Amino acid sequence: MRDAFIETLTELAAEDPRVVLITGDLGYGVLTKFVERFPNQFVNAGVAEQNMTSIAAGMALAGWRVYTYSIANFPTLRCLEQVRNDICYHDCDVTIVAVGGGFSYGQLGMSHFATEDLAIMRALPNMRVVAPTEKWEAQDLTRDLARQKGPAYLRIDKDAGGMARREGERATVGKARRVREGADATIIATGAIMREALAAADSLSARGVQCRIEAMHTIKPLDEEAILSAARETGGIVTLEEHNRVGGLMGAVAETLVTSGARPGFFRSVALGDVFPSIVGDQSYLRGRYGLDAMTVQDAIASALATGAPLKRMASSG
Repeated sequence: MRDAFIETLTELAAEDPRVVLITGDLGYGVLTKFVERFPNQFVNAGVAEQNMTSIAAGMALAGWRVYTYSIANFPTLRCLEQVRNDICYHDCDVTIVAVGGGFSYGQLGMSHFATEDLAIMRALPNMRVVAPTEKWEAQDLTRDLARQKGPAYLRIDKDAGGMARREGERATVGKARRVREGADATIIATGAIMREALAAADSLSARGVQCRIEAMHTIKPLDEEAILSAARETGGIVTLEEHNRVGGLMGAVAETLVTSGARPGFFRSVALGDVFPSIVGDQSYLRGRYGLDAMTVQDAIASALATGAPLKRMASSG
């Protein structure tokens, strides 16, 4: 997904000389071609993310279209004051690109996990928050964000959901992507953990339970109609995210349901508990250890239906 972003950014830099990439002293192998081709559109700010962010804001106010680039927790948590006061307050045209969302850097431990970023970024006024589920989505959403003005947070994952683009399909900021149809339950997922949603839906389908799946790649602005449609038309909702359950996708979906007066048959969240993860390992291993896998999603839906949540079959399903 990271490579897909860099490929698209290189195309944007060729089209618009105002595009500039600022890195926090990482990504050399990945960024080499970009640097060689656009040396005047690249800045290495060093291991100084606060400075990187303030430089980005200043350049944006001078007319540049700026992208900052670092491992997910560093351009967000380490320099939150600069993101808030310099970028968001001044509505600067800066896209904060975070590589390694969730447990992508699992072997490096808690300091390199990004499991609170969605909640924090979506709380900032003027900020758009995007977490692609597929490589091709990352390309589409990078271009879509470039057509818009103002601050954005682009959370890139090392993994990908695993679904190829279907004919005519396109990802658009603020519009959820319907991945599958089904009426018994809806799985709303953000980021590359979509892979687990697809696996859960496959297992449930073999048991006669059909799940709608929504790729909620944009957390802010949120596609509220997709959520309300799921509440009206399917048996219940399960949210899935590689993030703390507080304030992220679950919070955004729950807020929409409550403020709209919607009443899904059931509502469940599959997310990291309100803890600091203490285990290290690769992304797949950590998902399993912390209950963010297909089995957990499958069990959440099966148990909800077993307790009497209604099945809302579509007319076409007979």
